Amino acid sequence: MHDLYAHLKDALRNLAPIIAVIGGFQLLVMRELPDGLGAILSGLVMVVVGLAFFLQGLELSIFPVAKNLSNEFARMGSLPLLIAFGFCLGFAAVVAEPALIAVAGQAADASGGHIDALTLRLLVATSVGAVIAIGVLRTLLGHTLHAYAIGGYALIAAATFFAPKEIIGLAYDSGGVTTNVITAPLIVSLGLGLAVSLRGRNPLMHGFGLLALVVMMPMLVLQLYGIHVFSGEASVAPAAAEVAVTAAASTEATPLSVARDIARMFLDLLPIVAVIVGFQYLVIRRHLAHLRRIGVGFVALVLGLYVFVVGLQLALFPLGERMAVQLAALDSPVYVYLFAFALGLSATFAEPALQALGEQAQEAGGGRLRAGHVRVIAALGVATGITLGSYRIVAGGDYQMYFLALIVVLILVTLAAPKYVVALSYDVGAAGSTAVNVPLVTALGMGLASQIEGRSTLIDGFGLVAFGTVFPIVMVMLYACIAEWGSRRQQGADS
Repeated sequence: MHDLYAHLKDALRNLAPIIAVIGGFQLLVMRELPDGLGAILSGLVMVVVGLAFFLQGLELSIFPVAKNLSNEFARMGSLPLLIAFGFCLGFAAVVAEPALIAVAGQAADASGGHIDALTLRLLVATSVGAVIAIGVLRTLLGHTLHAYAIGGYALIAAATFFAPKEIIGLAYDSGGVTTNVITAPLIVSLGLGLAVSLRGRNPLMHGFGLLALVVMMPMLVLQLYGIHVFSGEASVAPAAAEVAVTAAASTEATPLSVARDIARMFLDLLPIVAVIVGFQYLVIRRHLAHLRRIGVGFVALVLGLYVFVVGLQLALFPLGERMAVQLAALDSPVYVYLFAFALGLSATFAEPALQALGEQAQEAGGGRLRAGHVRVIAALGVATGITLGSYRIVAGGDYQMYFLALIVVLILVTLAAPKYVVALSYDVGAAGSTAVNVPLVTALGMGLASQIEGRSTLIDGFGLVAFGTVFPIVMVMLYACIAEWGSRRQQGADS
């Protein structure tokens, strides 16, 4: 109960700044209360409670067993087992990722049926599983992240030249969406566990970086999927009303629909259980300890996931879309940019995973990097990225040019940054995509695209999450470059 209370406080702390930003804009700029306030408040409570139960369930059931398995495989020294476990764990975790489930459904609605939600989830999950297997091999071989990151983004840039415009924003968003509630802590735990278990590996340089690879691979795979799906097809731009009706219909609940949705959540989480139990009994050949606690944790996991997703549909998606509609109706787009910046800043700064990574950066930098500075810079990076993405929707412009320019800057900064901070910086960018801000940011982008003449919800609505993922990577590495330069200058002055 103490741990559950702590998770409730963390979830409320993460949500409170966002509510303050939205409430402030509603009262001071719009000067009105949103319609359906009761349903929205109920949804926000469900988001907090669902996320707390979900995280508690992960800590009671999946996390300890998965961490123990990775340590056992490292001690056994079996490369095939480690790679197979990494692939299966990555696939199972991403298939059940709540944010990916929500965004895949929105993509299917916005595409007019061209994109299948289940196919999209399976493609992303398979690509993540494959890249985690590659990341495990990278840790075992002791390679730094530089070549993998630069080569990966070079391939993404090449695919962007050929990908249809209908898929580019969604493909780039898919990377940030995958590193969320389930995936991020599982993958970080796997990478750090391997680095600590292997002699001669630096946890900072070799343990971190798996999240970076997870962000990249779906971007590439979904662009290839888009080339296949949209080849020879006309542009898809369903009316905003169609998307809104679909979203609204999903919130209607009956006892039968609730039972059906909970059963669907159970099936979504079943692959993770199958992977862990299968490797535990068929490979390690040991019984699971504390089986009752694991069972209770899994029940909390399923119920928490259901409550969280329903809360998203009742509160965060409607809030993001409503704010977009209201802001787009104002005379000046400045309010859109102010809201986007405030939303990115408030949603990211309190993120617990980002706080933990900031402390790791301070420890690794030997005092040259400060945890508070890393958090502030990462939050500013997310806010700046979301603001630039909002500007692109309002002003128009080719997504391909924006993203290609970002990739060029990212590669150049990666080459210049100190090696000890590269893997951590890429993981910081992934950690900035939280379970709370991804639905809001996605809804904001789609809402803006639906209200501005000449924009498409599919072509222009997606992409904000990607901007909020790449910018903090660049800014943290730039901060490390400046800190390194300052440290050398200080040493030169002292000598």
